[in-house]
Amino acid sequence: MILVIFACCSCAKRPPVAKPGYPKPYKVLGQWYQPVGDAKGFHERGTASWYGSDFHGKRTANGEIYDMDSMTAAHKTLPLGTLVRVSNLENNKEVDVRINDRGPFVQGRIIDLSREAAKRIGMMDSGTARVEIVAIGQAIKSATGRVVPVDFSFGNFTFQVGAFIDKNNAERLRARLAGRYPNVHIVTYDRGDNVFYRVRVGRCKNLNEAADYEKMLQKDGYTEVFTVAE
Repeated sequence: MILVIFACCSCAKRPPVAKPGYPKPYKVLGQWYQPVGDAKGFHERGTASWYGSDFHGKRTANGEIYDMDSMTAAHKTLPLGTLVRVSNLENNKEVDVRINDRGPFVQGRIIDLSREAAKRIGMMDSGTARVEIVAIGQAIKSATGRVVPVDFSFGNFTFQVGAFIDKNNAERLRARLAGRYPNVHIVTYDRGDNVFYRVRVGRCKNLNEAADYEKMLQKDGYTEVFTVAE
């Protein structure tokens, strides 16, 4: 089943309305794109391309700085952070990459690989290749703040709702949350220049549950909440 959903309204004056649970649509070169809410079960076949030095050092759609030597890629509609396996159908080479950018906005192309990823599946010379992409997981922040790959099916997830340099502020938020949410706790993180007290709540065993729990916290007013793996 292909989960890509396009909302192509190049002549529309207003953006399409996002479905519940889906990210906001965005517009590029006169065309609207609707990112999917969940990549689980996603697979797609089409043409891959790659991008390199012209974009190296520039900011990607998720706020990271693009590194053409890292294992990343751009896709128009997959959730940012999705891990995908890209198989070159012409030589059977494959590589796993993390989606951190949007594109390619060229007709007929489904994914833009980093230079390093393109090199590993043997498409540097041709510039494009016929590929199959399959979503294999999601990359989210770990308890230490690093981005780590997480399988879709299981894990230990909690939710960060605040981070403070002043421990007293963290304790006040913890006390406020304790009567309403389970597993309210503070995680201390020493960054080297500062110590941060991170307030976290909840516990889920898979990403589907985690997504629902995060939405609930956002509705409760904790708009900066994000999921972490512990």
